[in-house]
Amino acid sequence: MKYFERSPFVPITERPKLTWPNNARLAVWITNNVEYFREDSTAGVGLTTARPAQVPDIANHTWRDYGPRVGFWRLAQILKELELPASVALNAQACVHYPQVVKACVEMGWELVGHGLTNSEHLTGKSEADERAIILATLSTIESFSGKRPLGWLGPAAAESLQTLDILAELGVRYVADWLNDEQPSRLNTIHGPIGSVPTSTEINDLIGVVARHYTAPELAQVMVDQFDELYETFDGNGRMMCIVLHPFFSGAPFRARHLRKALAHMRSRKEVWFATAGQIWAHYEASFPA
Repeated sequence: MKYFERSPFVPITERPKLTWPNNARLAVWITNNVEYFREDSTAGVGLTTARPAQVPDIANHTWRDYGPRVGFWRLAQILKELELPASVALNAQACVHYPQVVKACVEMGWELVGHGLTNSEHLTGKSEADERAIILATLSTIESFSGKRPLGWLGPAAAESLQTLDILAELGVRYVADWLNDEQPSRLNTIHGPIGSVPTSTEINDLIGVVARHYTAPELAQVMVDQFDELYETFDGNGRMMCIVLHPFFSGAPFRARHLRKALAHMRSRKEVWFATAGQIWAHYEASFPA
């Protein structure tokens, strides 16, 4: 299918009004990306790029490995202190390599969202059979470890092939977060019927904010607050949604975590805000607007 066959164009001004639980002005969901990067690959975001790509890429690999060892636990404590739920974009191989981290996510009641096997490998460029095998292995591994099959999907790097949505719908995934084109959930068309869309963000995204836009830690936190305040203060009766994308190896660093805590505390202090998981947001939308 072509783009507008997947996601028909309907301006937000022409839609029925979306009401959040308890008449909240705004829904906020946090995705905490728990990722595994292969040590025999240079694939994955890096800050140290002065030398040619080579294995072992010790500087970049160990920088990312800081996340499950240290950064995750700092972010988990902040979210626990503020009583904020989270969705976890989970590489299935993290269940094997970082089982304590995934176990902690389950114990905190966070939603596990399929995020591929590893962030060292994207879905693009694969045959349909290979892509199906990767998606199925991701869902099955997470289910085997946690006891619950993920209902949501966020591809590594939010990357999709032309057949990804069809495969996900075929395998029973209920919603995807890859599509960035809205401030509300919507439905995307597949050959197996509609699948939900709960957009993630490349704007309110710690990694992209610093690596691509060169924000300082205070600037990154202020961008989050500005996004929240504008959506909250301009509420017109039609519910909007905001996603905050965090990476433990990045926002888990103390100097960034310090400013993140302040930004989240500001949001938490406001009334009429629904802090939810992506799955809860999709379930509410699906119930509000049955297919």
